[in-house]
Amino acid sequence: MMRCHTLGSLGLAVALAACTTPGAMTQSSAPYAVEEVPLAQISADLASGKTTSVAVTRAYLDRIKIYDGVLHSVILIAPDALTQAAASDKRRANKQALGPLDGIPILTKDNIDVAGVPTTAGSYALANNVPTKDSEVARRLHAAGVVILGKANTSQFAGLRTTEVFEGSTTGGVTHNPYELGHSACGSSNGPGIAVAASLAAAAVGTDTTGSVICPSSQNGVVGVRPTLALISRRGIVPVSLTQDTAGPMARTVTDTAMLLTALAGTDPADPASKDADANKTDYAQGLAADSLKGVRLGVLRDFGGYSDATEAVFDRALQVLAAQGAQLIEIPSRLFEDLSQEQRLIMLYDFKDDVAAYLSGTPPTVKTRTLADLIEFNKSDPHEKIHAQDMFEDSEATSGGRQNPDYVRTLQYAQRKAGDEEYGRTLKDYDVKALVVLATGPARPIQPDGTKTDYVASARPKGAVPPSPSGTAALAGYPDLSVPMGTVDGLPVGLSFIGPPWSEHLLLSFAYAYEQASHARVPPTAYKTAAQ
Repeated sequence: MMRCHTLGSLGLAVALAACTTPGAMTQSSAPYAVEEVPLAQISADLASGKTTSVAVTRAYLDRIKIYDGVLHSVILIAPDALTQAAASDKRRANKQALGPLDGIPILTKDNIDVAGVPTTAGSYALANNVPTKDSEVARRLHAAGVVILGKANTSQFAGLRTTEVFEGSTTGGVTHNPYELGHSACGSSNGPGIAVAASLAAAAVGTDTTGSVICPSSQNGVVGVRPTLALISRRGIVPVSLTQDTAGPMARTVTDTAMLLTALAGTDPADPASKDADANKTDYAQGLAADSLKGVRLGVLRDFGGYSDATEAVFDRALQVLAAQGAQLIEIPSRLFEDLSQEQRLIMLYDFKDDVAAYLSGTPPTVKTRTLADLIEFNKSDPHEKIHAQDMFEDSEATSGGRQNPDYVRTLQYAQRKAGDEEYGRTLKDYDVKALVVLATGPARPIQPDGTKTDYVASARPKGAVPPSPSGTAALAGYPDLSVPMGTVDGLPVGLSFIGPPWSEHLLLSFAYAYEQASHARVPPTAYKTAAQ
């Protein structure tokens, strides 16, 4: 299969040219403007015959070609993107559409396997990792008729490699926030967040270990859901920590995010942890109502990560909107929560060593790295990789005993109990609230040079040295977390998080929808367009 990607010296424009040869353009159709057009609207226009998937797909490819040179949100384009689109148009013409997502172009993060397309996880160690089988995420997208447009950039190995600044990845380059190109796009799902914000795809699928869907959603002004652990199968995704990893949908509206989650959710026999997903999933786009906050008790959390005088003002305005929609707001003391970053660090270090080796064992023979130790040695010699630190890799490799290590077992049990039953779970019960609302993150920080020492989420530090992380705590608890745009600080977006008990995604989406419809808080980015001119 022809690969249309950006590894090495191959530029994105060249890749796009290869992907849009006359042979690939199997169907002609009138142009379709996609900027800021919701996925739901595109779906309706496809269903009515107003446009075609080929036209929509070509429009996104054109936008990537025009704008992604300053954003670096896309690592590669699927070589058969337009062929997928033409197949969708044929199904619709024959009245055989596979559902509302049939023909919708969506990007997946470059740690999610799509058969025939490289999965690099942002590393040259996996440049030749071309899976022969779809991940469960990709299988479900294909079953829904989605056009998998390509792979979105990511922090290398989902940000686990180093505690030093390493923006973006070696295979995809440094990512840039579309609201201010000199600022970070946050989190390892930075590519999906940027691409969605800049209308380079109708939506995207990211992954989250400790907030890597929530943070880039917040800082790129989009909606993102970190679902209940294993509502979405993890099979075929390059892991960090299977005790916390999950894929999650990202889109510009709550409705679009709900539609994508509906396609992704479900039990996969190859991921035993997902055994309860079928019994708890639903059509998340059904029942979204503008009055869903009326009479609902919500717990308000302050003084978590990112909270400041500047963000407090935006947060308070969001609370006013919630109250105006009938929500009863209950202030909850932050002293009930503790900094669990050091427990989370230890858990990730132990998990990654085992989990990444398990993934690598299933990669094709073209991949020569089979263990974490192999990755470390590769990074020492490869010209693209050796310029970056790998202290997290080295700390992970230094662990011993795996998941049977008594220190690991004790730490995991404590962190999961504390985050779940004793913090989020007890707070929801004791204060009789349906969900918690909290600032998702602070605004994006300026991009710092690679190698800069920074206060990384998984850095070693004294316990209690940083405020509790709402998304990190949700990850440890396995609870769902949703970020929806709530405004800007100095022109940079910040998100409002709704956090609830396991399997409460339908409630969180409904609450977020009511807030979104009342606040209209999302401001589309423009800086990337100016820079690309």
